[in-house]
Amino acid sequence: MLTGRGKGRIRPPRRVSDKASALVDIDKPNTTLHDVTMSPRRRRWCGWGVGDMCASSMHSPRSVGLTNPTENVDFDTIWKELQMSFIEIHTKDVSKISFEEQYRNAYKLVLKKMGDRLYECVKTFEEAWLKDEVKTKIQSLLLGGNLISAATVGIRGMSMNEKRVAGEKYMKEMKAAWEDHRLCMGMITDVLMYLDRVYCTENKKPSIFTATMCQFRDHVLRSHVAPDGPEPTTIENILISVILEQIQMEREGDIIDKTLIRSCIYMFEGLYETEYEDENEKIYLTSFELEFLNASRQFYQSEGESLLRNSDAGTYLRHTESRLREEQDRCRSTISPLTATKIKEVVEEELIKQNIRDVIEMEGSGLNFMLDNDRLEDLRLAYNLVSRIDPKKAELQKALQKRVVQMGAEINKAAKTAVTAVAQPNEKENGKEVAAPAAKAAPPPNAAALQSIAAIRWVDDVLRLKDKYDNIWAKAFQQDHGLQTALNRSFQEFINEFQRSSEYISLFIDENLKRGLKDKTENEVDAVLEKAIVLLRYIQDKDMFERYYKKHLSRRLLMGKSVGGDVEKQMISRMKLELGNHFTQKLEGMFKDIALSGELTTAYKGHVRQLDDGSRERIELSMSVLTNTFWPVESWDSTAKATCIFPPDIERIKAGFENFYLGKHTGRRLTWQPNMGTADIRATFPKVQGKDAALARERRHEINVSTYAMVVLLLFNNLPAGASYTFEELQTKTNIPPNDLIRNLQSLAVAPKTRLLIKEPMSKDIKPTDRFYFNENFSSKFLKLKVGVVANGNKVESEKERKQTEKRNDEMRGGIIEAAVVRIMKERKELPHQQLYSEVISQLRFTPDINMIKKRIESLIEREYLERVEDKSRPAYRYLA
Repeated sequence: MLTGRGKGRIRPPRRVSDKASALVDIDKPNTTLHDVTMSPRRRRWCGWGVGDMCASSMHSPRSVGLTNPTENVDFDTIWKELQMSFIEIHTKDVSKISFEEQYRNAYKLVLKKMGDRLYECVKTFEEAWLKDEVKTKIQSLLLGGNLISAATVGIRGMSMNEKRVAGEKYMKEMKAAWEDHRLCMGMITDVLMYLDRVYCTENKKPSIFTATMCQFRDHVLRSHVAPDGPEPTTIENILISVILEQIQMEREGDIIDKTLIRSCIYMFEGLYETEYEDENEKIYLTSFELEFLNASRQFYQSEGESLLRNSDAGTYLRHTESRLREEQDRCRSTISPLTATKIKEVVEEELIKQNIRDVIEMEGSGLNFMLDNDRLEDLRLAYNLVSRIDPKKAELQKALQKRVVQMGAEINKAAKTAVTAVAQPNEKENGKEVAAPAAKAAPPPNAAALQSIAAIRWVDDVLRLKDKYDNIWAKAFQQDHGLQTALNRSFQEFINEFQRSSEYISLFIDENLKRGLKDKTENEVDAVLEKAIVLLRYIQDKDMFERYYKKHLSRRLLMGKSVGGDVEKQMISRMKLELGNHFTQKLEGMFKDIALSGELTTAYKGHVRQLDDGSRERIELSMSVLTNTFWPVESWDSTAKATCIFPPDIERIKAGFENFYLGKHTGRRLTWQPNMGTADIRATFPKVQGKDAALARERRHEINVSTYAMVVLLLFNNLPAGASYTFEELQTKTNIPPNDLIRNLQSLAVAPKTRLLIKEPMSKDIKPTDRFYFNENFSSKFLKLKVGVVANGNKVESEKERKQTEKRNDEMRGGIIEAAVVRIMKERKELPHQQLYSEVISQLRFTPDINMIKKRIESLIEREYLERVEDKSRPAYRYLA
């Protein structure tokens, strides 16, 4: 026994051996009894009063055996002693208790086979104590202080602070009752340790501590308060209601006693539904947590509806993220970590899953507003919150894709409007429609340039949109693969909806490779080329792009307008990596032709020098010999219907080169393309009497003109002074196609700085009856001049030209489809109809029309490449060797 009195002094207890004693059972002499060593876990400390303290540290006595084995043991007498000790423990008056003596008394009863009676008496005693003392005290507090109504339905006129104070008072009482019961039962369990170890173990009974914890649950926590009242309830229900009310106050911004609530939660965690103490049957999980989750669900459902009505999308997202953090902190500091995952799911369900679509679609603040105004932080929040409820982020993907398509549609609409405004036919004068002349006037000189500008602007707008969303994807969406796929799908959708996308992207590349990359660093060049490849990646009909790119590349190469061969080849290499070798074969062939043409020109000049007899002035010729299958010859339709009539000197040079070339390459045929060539001519302008000093002397200039312009100017060499040609006469003498002749005459007779001819009447339009004179008064301060051809660049095609391009492309596609069908059927021998269609589509570089595939298959059947299989239930085809 350990006692201490006066000023808290404690005399250390007499230490007893920790070793087990060998005890002799009175019924079975010479046999060893159970080890009665105290468990180290059964230690309790308590302090009551100011100067009265008690501590216990139970150990096995050296010998607790009976001095006389045959001695009779009076159960009632010993029980009275034990009962008085238990009362003193509960009343915190343990100064007179000898714990070792009480341990011996319990040991004697168990040894005498009276453990069952002792076990039941202890339970009966504790039940009575809980009912008469603990429960009564708690109920009196509840009934006397109106805490039942305050904690459940509330009292009208009761302030939030009064409600909080009343709840805290009740929780303090419950905390004290629970901790006192655990402390007292710990000490009593030390006294009855032998009962637990022998009787409870052998009879599979719950320990005294466990049994009395169950009694606290049944007779205190779940006891009814005012069962005859209008609203009968239990102490447990009131406690749960109080705790939930306190949490509600904290959610609304009030300050609560978290430590006090945590102490009450410990009680719920320490009690179980059964005596087996299954961790899944803690009262915390079966009672409190269910009520907490239900109350939280109702709270957040209501809060979500309120936020949707009264806040914007950004505020909603920030508030939701804050609530998630608060609930995680609450589980760590106030309730239990066991609930962290479950309350997180409740918040995600009510604030995110149920309302995220409405938040995304909020007018004036939703996802569209965030995207348009680069609200990266709000977008990051939206991404993180949606990721919690949906790994695929379906709602975010859908809204993002929809917005990108909308923005792309606006870009497409602006481009269409610009092209329509520029390309209006010039067939109206003064509000009255006039008949179109035989030689239709070309658009104003700047119309093609404006169309090209509109095309480049479309590509720039698309690239800016791409850069914008790439930045959002990287900084706000954490480079999510699914969202990247959605963005790519969106760009692909609106780019392919625009019928001129292939042409415009090719024009963008052409513009940069002609002059846009001058004075740029290598990194800047790489960036521009990479942007072009990104746009090319989105195009479905890559064969259309190839057609336009070949057309634009041919003009750059033949006109010498490319920024450099290295950059051109770098672009081809990028296309090869992206689209494969088959896409760039013809493009590489074009570069090969240019290289071979340079060697051929050098060889021909040497050949001419050997034949030159010096009798006449020599005309130098540089040519490009182009392979018909590599170059877009079909787009150079100027010479397809008629052959230009060259002056005799030029015809002689042509014939000389043809003899030279065909002498080296037999079996080939040369077709001249004058619309793709240029010429350098030396022009001499005579003296003009009576004019200013500049015209009073002879003037010589070196002028670079197109081949057609050279042919026209040479006609004026033998024309008498003051004589002229009409448009129709020029067309007859040169056989130049009317459209090409109009453009060249506009450059020679209308453009102010290069007006080598005089047109009557003077106007921008060229009519069949217009007359043209040699301009003897022409002067320029430059020795060398260049006469550009109106609209002779890579202009945007007109609607008619585009339809012709599509027609030619469809014809080419037919051959590609037939080749794919034959290739597949030759390998597979026999295929069902649907499978053949699928495999053909998978091998094509464009999206074919199903009717086109059907027509090509029918054509192959007619030509006996294929046949239909008649004995099949489904349509099928067989390859014919």
